[in-house]
Amino acid sequence: MAEPLLAVRDLSIQFFTYQGVVQALENVNLTIQSGEIMGLVGETGCGKSVMARSVLRLIPDPPGKITGGEILFKGEDILKAHWRRLREIRGNRISMVFQEPMSSLNPVFTVGNQMEEVIILHQEVNRSRAQEICIQMLQQVKMPDPERVLGKYPHELSGGMRQRVMIAMELSCRPDLLIADEPTTALDVTVQGQVLTILDDLVRRIGVSVLFISHDLGVIAQLCDRVSVMYAGKIVETASVRNLFAAPYHPYTQGLLQAIPSVDKDRDSLMVIPGVVPRLINPPGGCRFHPRCTKRFDPCDHIVPKLFEVAPDHEVACHLYGEARG
Repeated sequence: MAEPLLAVRDLSIQFFTYQGVVQALENVNLTIQSGEIMGLVGETGCGKSVMARSVLRLIPDPPGKITGGEILFKGEDILKAHWRRLREIRGNRISMVFQEPMSSLNPVFTVGNQMEEVIILHQEVNRSRAQEICIQMLQQVKMPDPERVLGKYPHELSGGMRQRVMIAMELSCRPDLLIADEPTTALDVTVQGQVLTILDDLVRRIGVSVLFISHDLGVIAQLCDRVSVMYAGKIVETASVRNLFAAPYHPYTQGLLQAIPSVDKDRDSLMVIPGVVPRLINPPGGCRFHPRCTKRFDPCDHIVPKLFEVAPDHEVACHLYGEARG
């Protein structure tokens, strides 16, 4: 297999707070191939956004600190890059669409000012050419009357229009990797479907790789090629979307899938995973999911499971399938 576009290896991140040290990520491994849409899914508070921000070195220090591992982008370790090099990468080679576009767009500048600034900074074109590129990108995300939108302020646009602006802005420099951190969370279902269709069509046409973060398995199934499941700061399962939905191995993944509403008349109620995501100031020993797991046995509470290949290109971190099972 070709060298991955992005390779996160043994990444660990801590946050030093007045309550204690938060073990936000611990020995996380994830790869993204060129042209691939990679999903990252898990409950709120499991570390998905921390993972996304770490790729662009956006973890505030203090209180956050990357305590181990490496993030290789085209073979270059981003964690060792100088801040000047980071400016070249951010928004140019790697772009990011955040959850709430209103907090990402500056309310005192017009949409046109903000989009043109990114293009002028990274592509070294004049303002007239930058405006042409802005209009072309807004047309590609199916924005009605793009010339008029460029002159508007963020508060004058709907949530769906703001998110289209963000997608157009982040793809305007033709990045190699787009990180989409729950970009449709704040949108209603109809607009969410439109934005996902536009995003899928655009990134595949341009050839951009995507790290798509969501807590919605339905969205992951619609958009992604592969998916990693994260729980309490650790990756517990990685597989193709088809294989994960057809044969989930980790009890946590099984619980997430069983909690999806179904038209199956034999199910009277939704399955609920007992308990809550643990506080990462003092996470459980061994497998972090074991306090909520109905299949736990002897080693689960004191031995950390390693990722184990249970099928081709399908890895799971669970003692049910690893060395502890023999």
